[in-house]
Amino acid sequence: MFSSRPIDRRAFLQGIGGMALALPVLEAMGAEVAGQVPRRFCALYTANGMSLPRAEHGIDEWSWFPKAEQNGEFVFGKSTEPLSPYRNQLSFLGGLYHPSGPKSDPHVCSDMWLTGAPLHNPKPGTYNSVGLDQVVALHTKQYCRQPSLVLSIDAGTGFLSRTGTISYSLEGRPIPAENNPRRVFNRLFRGDRASLQSERDALKRQIKLVDAVIESANSLQQRLGKTDRERMDQYLTSLNEVESRLISSEQWIDIPLKKQEYSHLDLNVTNEGAPAEYYRTMFDLIALAFDADITRSVTFMLNREDGMGISDTFPIKLGLPSTHHSLSHAEDKPGQLAFAKYDLFLSQQISHFLDRLTHYQDRDSSVLENTIVLYGSGASTTHNPRNLPTLIAGGTGLGLKHGHCLQAGETRMSNLYLSILRSLEIPRESFADSTSTLSNAIFSRV
Repeated sequence: MFSSRPIDRRAFLQGIGGMALALPVLEAMGAEVAGQVPRRFCALYTANGMSLPRAEHGIDEWSWFPKAEQNGEFVFGKSTEPLSPYRNQLSFLGGLYHPSGPKSDPHVCSDMWLTGAPLHNPKPGTYNSVGLDQVVALHTKQYCRQPSLVLSIDAGTGFLSRTGTISYSLEGRPIPAENNPRRVFNRLFRGDRASLQSERDALKRQIKLVDAVIESANSLQQRLGKTDRERMDQYLTSLNEVESRLISSEQWIDIPLKKQEYSHLDLNVTNEGAPAEYYRTMFDLIALAFDADITRSVTFMLNREDGMGISDTFPIKLGLPSTHHSLSHAEDKPGQLAFAKYDLFLSQQISHFLDRLTHYQDRDSSVLENTIVLYGSGASTTHNPRNLPTLIAGGTGLGLKHGHCLQAGETRMSNLYLSILRSLEIPRESFADSTSTLSNAIFSRV
């Protein structure tokens, strides 16, 4: 169970100030670089699939996927109707899946949603590969203050059997998420020297503690047990993420932020209060971060799988009869209708987010036009990892064409991700298990 091989923290951390990060691209570097329109990516995930009612219940109009056409255009279902003002800025895609999905524990579909992870180790939390958002961050971090912004309804990484983040590092380790609006705001907009020094002092204390634990284990010529080692890996990944963010922030400390209006934010809301107020505050923070070009890569996990996390009770707070996970298992008409009504609530929040992105402007277009928003789930019906409900919004300034509802045969999700990377002008020949880019009306220019 134990080995005498020493544990080397340097395998995870390169030391304060020792990390190689690209310098920020400033206007002084030339108009050709500084004048480029930002290309952004935002991934929004909801757990437990979407409502796709059974035909025998006669409520097709509540299907998350549009089921009808009128005058050559798809008709929004009742659960997605709040998104109808953005018809020309969004499209629905069906038939997508990850080849590893049907072979894995269905409860880990959120883990592989952005990664398409190969299933070489089926244990949750130990088998993953890099997420799409972190590939984007790798190519955009030199242009902005923060490489990426990782958010979740529950902070941290969760635990090995049910992770609480959809973002995975270049090494496939879960990146801790933040869920407190005030902490997110302070991190994004109050990066003064005093606050950065305070964070750096706290980081040094944490690293010193880790060193002490490792030294103690090595002095006894014992290796941490497998489970403890996995926990330590996640903790070190968390410290690594903090260190990377601090170094990036310090490079930009003397460059003023874009002036913005924050008075509409209620930073006292929490995930234990009103769900709509919490989600909208978090979406407002993402929109502000994009508008100020603080980051160009964001993930937000709206719900966790399998009834885990505080958001499982949100439907009850909204007056629905059961928890989110229980609703996703409903087989009768009332239960499936209630599940669809929670989808309706989520669509209202996404609509609010798209409205914010439309409100903020880049040089000659809206922030939404230069941002690809991916919204979806790692399952369709209960724990089914096929025909993944997927919505793509924005990106018309990057070549995307919208107003479509495309239901193809089985198509690799990673092909969609490669198409997104190409639209963001990120030079990748492949992503995960992709075989090509998508050939459809949305990505016709890719």
